[in-house]
Amino acid sequence: MKNQVQLITYVERLGGAGFEALSELLAGPLANLFGTVHLLPFFHSIDGADAGFDPIDHLRVDERLGAWEDIRQLAGKVDLMADAIVNHISADSPQFQEFSRLGRGSRYDGLFLTLESVFPDGARERDLTAVYRPRPGLPLTPVTLAYGERRVLWTTFTSKQLDIDVRHPQGRAYLEGILRTFGACGIRAVRLDAVGYAIKKAGTSCFMLPQTFGFIGELTELARTLGMEVLVEVHSHHLRQKEIASRVDWVYDFALPPLVLHAIFTSTAQHLKEWIAIRPRNALTVLDTHDGIGIIDVGADGQHPGLVPPEELDALVETIHARSHGQSRLATGAAASNLDLYQVNCTFYDALGRNDREYLLARAVQFFLPGIPQVYYVGLLAGGNDMALLARTGTGRDINRHYYERKEVLEALSRPVVRDLVRMIRLRNTHPAFQGAFQVGESTERSLALRWQVDCEHAVLLADFATGRWTLEYTDGGTVQSLELECMRYEDAAPGFAVQWNR
Repeated sequence: MKNQVQLITYVERLGGAGFEALSELLAGPLANLFGTVHLLPFFHSIDGADAGFDPIDHLRVDERLGAWEDIRQLAGKVDLMADAIVNHISADSPQFQEFSRLGRGSRYDGLFLTLESVFPDGARERDLTAVYRPRPGLPLTPVTLAYGERRVLWTTFTSKQLDIDVRHPQGRAYLEGILRTFGACGIRAVRLDAVGYAIKKAGTSCFMLPQTFGFIGELTELARTLGMEVLVEVHSHHLRQKEIASRVDWVYDFALPPLVLHAIFTSTAQHLKEWIAIRPRNALTVLDTHDGIGIIDVGADGQHPGLVPPEELDALVETIHARSHGQSRLATGAAASNLDLYQVNCTFYDALGRNDREYLLARAVQFFLPGIPQVYYVGLLAGGNDMALLARTGTGRDINRHYYERKEVLEALSRPVVRDLVRMIRLRNTHPAFQGAFQVGESTERSLALRWQVDCEHAVLLADFATGRWTLEYTDGGTVQSLELECMRYEDAAPGFAVQWNR
């Protein structure tokens, strides 16, 4: 993937109803702004139980958005990433409908994971309680098939998302078909969605097992032969995330969003700097995604301490609720239907109380860390919580999944905070220093100094979390410049702390 800022977006939620509208934005007001565009699920159907992450037909583009030819054309203009949803398929899929009618006589018998296929000798209480699930309850749903037999199906996420047996020939053929279709349409990278749950084995947590790494390796090998890189999406303890990163192409830095918020809220960069010292570098850095703000990624796991102590993590969550005027509380946990145990649902801009300077500081930290920055479409436009959509759907994560018409996009792009963010993106994409060496400066517990340098060119971020002041300096042909930002008009913007650079 290009070492440039990426955009991650739903096709239908940024500028209009489909690929034509999105392409116009990328060729117009967003021209040359992103090295890669990650297209969130565009498969039939985009409005199921989980906003497209429960595909009825993974090989069919939702006709309301366009067709595979639209993707081929867009791929000729910008690198594209797409999701391979490897763990499950919709209960409304043709495959399950046939299996429901014919049962063991169906060609899809074996595609759907059952309790019996994982526990052929029966499951005891301790077997089931050992299974890790990101939501309350057991990952199982009793179903009466159309021909009358009653089966217990594996459903890690919702009862409408039926886990597939990725080790069965039907499961392997299904996933191979997705990757081959992506490759034929010019997609350059694939995200393996929910892959951590794909392998189930009796007597284990059924999450990120040694066999899971083997499975990821098989998919990665196939993807590479088709010209695609692989991104693995897993929310977990930071030590496990480091282990995953050492064995795959790319991972997300899901620890970064809560750590940046913690630094801003508490006026100390200590926990953030501790993570910077050990974090994997083959990471996509994020502040916001189509999901919530991760908490599990910086918390303890029962065996190992987290990056943030429990009492500070509780205070972090409460501060998000306070800064968002209670809106995030209405969208999180038992207050909404998506009972994710590890996320706070809120836009990142509202998590900061819509403070423009703090928001741009958070983005500056994101852009300066090793890896590839990825910006969510709502974050690109410094979007606020969509309480109307939340009220209409009752789905917590919809608070951060606004539908932007083209007029709204253009209006948002004219706001000073968004214009400043665009300036920062262009600097991150074009300055040669970001192709060079990275350094962390020695400074105080409450400050952060990050530097990139190649030959005589450098870019430096200096931030004092105690005062909220920060500067972004860079060289232009050897001459030092400060990035001019509309939202950063201090009389003296310099943090005013001494920095010693590690060599």
